[in-house]
Amino acid sequence: MRQITIYDIAKEAKVSVATVSRVLNGTAPVKASTRAKIEALIQKYQFQPNAMARSLLSKETGIIGVIVPDLTNPFFPEVFAGAEQEAQESGHTFLLCNTMGSYAKESEYLNIMQEKRVDGIVFIGGRINLKDCEPELVQEVVEHANKIPLVLVNGNLKNTELTRVVTDEYTGTLLAMRHLIELGHTQIGFIGGESHMTTTSIKLRAFRKALRDEGIPVREEWILPDSFSVDSGRQMMQKLLDMKEQPTAVCCVNDFTAIGAIKTAVENGLKVPDDISIVGFDDIPLAHHVIPELTTVSQQANELGRMAIKVLRQMMNKGKTKKLTALEPQLVVRQSTARL
Repeated sequence: MRQITIYDIAKEAKVSVATVSRVLNGTAPVKASTRAKIEALIQKYQFQPNAMARSLLSKETGIIGVIVPDLTNPFFPEVFAGAEQEAQESGHTFLLCNTMGSYAKESEYLNIMQEKRVDGIVFIGGRINLKDCEPELVQEVVEHANKIPLVLVNGNLKNTELTRVVTDEYTGTLLAMRHLIELGHTQIGFIGGESHMTTTSIKLRAFRKALRDEGIPVREEWILPDSFSVDSGRQMMQKLLDMKEQPTAVCCVNDFTAIGAIKTAVENGLKVPDDISIVGFDDIPLAHHVIPELTTVSQQANELGRMAIKVLRQMMNKGKTKKLTALEPQLVVRQSTARL
C-alpha cells in the first residue's frame, strides 16, 4: 500500500500544502471547518509526517546539536540531562557529539550539524576553555554561530560576542577557600587542572586572592596543576605528602581530583578530615557516595543544562537574549572538611 503524503492530504481536503502544515505544526490559525476536515483525514489515514518532510515545511528539524568533550566525566552527562529535560517541553531531540578532547572532532561535528540543519547548537568544553585558542578555531565557531543559534556553556572565546551560559567558577572557588579558612586552615594547597585551560586559571586566581585577602602566604610549591582525572588527584596528592612541609587542607580543581586525593591520603595513613581537609568542585553524583562524603562546590549542572536550552530557544525564536547568563555556585559542606 502506497504511503500517504502531506500532498495527498492537501489534495483530498482541497487546500494548500501550507494549510495542512499549519494544522500539523500549529504555526498559524486555520478556519475551524478547514481544520476539522484536515484532522479527519489525518485520523482516517493515520498520517504521520516524517522528520524530513516536517523540516522542509517548517524550515526546522526539531534537533539541537550538543558538543561535549568527555562523556566519561559525570559532570557533562548531568548538564546534558538538564538540557534534555528542558528540551522535551518544546519537543526537541538531540544530536549528541562526544569529541574526547579533539579539536578536529569538534570541527567535524560542527560541519555535520550544519549539514543536518540542526535548529541550534550547545557547545561545552574543548576549545572554548582554552586560555589562548588559535584564531582559526575561534573563527570557525563564529562562522557557524552566524548561521545557526549557538550557546557556549562554561566557556568563552576571546574577542567574540558569542552567547554564553556559565556558572561563576571564580566565586565558587572563593566559597571553597573561605570555608577552609573559616575552619582555621592557613596552610592550603591546590591540585589538578591543566595550566592552559581557563577553568584552571580562573580557580587559581580565586585561590590566590582568598589567601591574600586574609594575609596568608601563597606557597607556590603547594600549587600542582596536572589534569582533571582521579589519577591526577592521586599523583599530585602524593607529591604534596612527599614534601618536607605539608598543607593541612587541599582545594581541588574538580571532584575527580578530590576523590583521587582522598584515596592517596588514606593510603598514606591519614584520616580525612581529621588530618587533612579536602574540598572538590562540581558536585558530581559520586561526591556524596565516597567515604568520607565530599565537601564541594555545586555548579548546578542540571540547571546549567536547562538554562542553556532556555537561552538557545530564545535565540531560535528570534527573541531578545542576554550575551551572558551566570548561575551562582553553591558550597555543599559534607564530611571531607573539618576544623583544624
